[in-house]
Amino acid sequence: MSNCEVFTVTPVFELEQHQVHEVLRILLHTIVFNRALGPVKPVERDSELFAVTWVECGDPEVSRKVEEKIGQFGAWVQRNPGKRGQVCLSFYEKRQRQSWFSTAEERLYWEQWVLEVAVAEPPPAEFEEQQAFAASSLRAQRRQRLQAAIEEGLTCIVRAVNDKRDHIPPVVSASAVTFPFDIQVAGDSGSVFSLGVVKRMLQSTNPPSVLH
Repeated sequence: MSNCEVFTVTPVFELEQHQVHEVLRILLHTIVFNRALGPVKPVERDSELFAVTWVECGDPEVSRKVEEKIGQFGAWVQRNPGKRGQVCLSFYEKRQRQSWFSTAEERLYWEQWVLEVAVAEPPPAEFEEQQAFAASSLRAQRRQRLQAAIEEGLTCIVRAVNDKRDHIPPVVSASAVTFPFDIQVAGDSGSVFSLGVVKRMLQSTNPPSVLH
């Protein structure tokens, strides 16, 4: 039986295009910070769009990696307005697999976090001009729902981190982010990736009890 835990952060985040970067930044950094088991230097960030404060690891490489993937997802959103996408953050261990004539590195995934994002298609310009009050009211309602969704998502992350610990491999690194991670976003290969394929791949791999 696989020891890879798969968490789906709820609810589905219904965003406008200009909110995508900020929301993903809040959620992804919160996950990484809570799984950074080494000596981190916490950095608090206040959202420019929402009444939310989150904590980052203070690691430039983590920030670069997160921003790169958020940028990729943002580009996909612009090419595919109105479509639903996914972002998956996965933690893994590196192990050396010995074959007859060579040694290859393999990844053993032990945890995955799935974020589902529905990006609203921008309303027609004539609607904005003719129904200015209605458009403003609709945006305000969406903003309130999104604020509540972000708070619920952060609670979901913290609860999962505190409740599920048995699957975490032994810590053998002194770095702040003790386990490497990768992020897959909709549009990496020009289309929305299949969550089922990713999930089956992760669940088919057991992390070892120790690293060699």
